Amino acid sequence: MFPHRARRHGDRPSRARPLGHVAIASLVLLGATASGAVYVTARAHDAGELVSSSASSRTTATKEATVEPVTAPTSAEPTPVSGDALLAEAMGSVAVEAGARLSVAVLDTESGRSAVYGDAAFDTASIVKADILASLLLQAQDAGRELTAQERTYASAMIRDSDNASATALWKAIGRARGLAAANARLGLDGTEGGDGELWGLTQTTAADQLTLLGQVFGDAADSELDEGSRSYVQGLMGDIAEGQDWGVSAAGPTGFALKNGWLPRTATGLWDINSVGRVETDGRAYLVAVLSDGNSTKAGGISMVEAAAKAAVNALAEAGS
Repeated sequence: MFPHRARRHGDRPSRARPLGHVAIASLVLLGATASGAVYVTARAHDAGELVSSSASSRTTATKEATVEPVTAPTSAEPTPVSGDALLAEAMGSVAVEAGARLSVAVLDTESGRSAVYGDAAFDTASIVKADILASLLLQAQDAGRELTAQERTYASAMIRDSDNASATALWKAIGRARGLAAANARLGLDGTEGGDGELWGLTQTTAADQLTLLGQVFGDAADSELDEGSRSYVQGLMGDIAEGQDWGVSAAGPTGFALKNGWLPRTATGLWDINSVGRVETDGRAYLVAVLSDGNSTKAGGISMVEAAAKAAVNALAEAGS
């Protein structure tokens, strides 16, 4: 912004007002002095003309003059750019094929700055397995017990190898969609809805909800519904993903990551859901990242897009924090 140049406005005579009418007329003169700009304000008030039985009994208008010093602005302050705006700009560099959809959420764990791109719901495919495990651990905490040996076997295969039979067994154990919903209400996932019957892979979720779940597992322990033992257990499994399943958000931090991926070809369309959620480290900083997509014509193409989106998201927040 620049300092105002002085302007002068001519007085205009006011017209007589009808008896009993209340009006306010304002006149502003802006002048310049050696010490800066000043406003000179002259206000004429028809101050509620008093009416009596005698028409000659009335008050006259009063005039006031005030001088108010105004400090001229020196320079415009830069407007901070929101994290969402930075992320949206970064996503402009990611190639998304026609008909595909993409949503991303990212959090810098050191600064606490986060951003979300897109708010649509997507099929979870196998990323729901991390949510199933969190629900199981919450139920065990409530019962004051540890997971059984069989539950641990299922949990390891479900997360590390993405074994579907193990996921189905634990989905039943938590009470299917109803059990998932009860746990998610406590975990803070308000945009996730469990799949019908045994169709856990068709659970609907948002990138923002997945970022919330990652925060429960990898964020501040004081803010988590999961106790330290439960958090460490999930972290350990997601940090030991089987070879060949370590793609996705790991592209943004290949030397230190923990993740869960999901991939599902939809029978009706033949198009792929490709999702990846997890924690990555790069340049000494840790980020939580969730990337969801659908409508991909091939699995490989979807993975490439998800990895490009994860890298762009982390870079956007890293540059914002530098």
